[in-house]
Amino acid sequence: MPDSIDTAELPDGLIVVLEALDDIPEHLFRVTDVYEDCVGGYSLTGPLAGEYGEPEFSLIKAIHRP
Repeated sequence: MPDSIDTAELPDGLIVVLEALDDIPEHLFRVTDVYEDCVGGYSLTGPLAGEYGEPEFSLIKAIHRP
């Protein structure tokens, strides 16, 4: 995760870019919850679009800036 992202201040609805992992490409993810070691929310793009997940903070590549 980029050093400039403060996990304590990830607002609900923030869209982040998640790193590619195994057979899942880099994709956009909307944060709905922030937990101790991960975020909860929904994939917006890619093969998991519409699916709920809880990726670890380390998978956050950047904040999405349209």
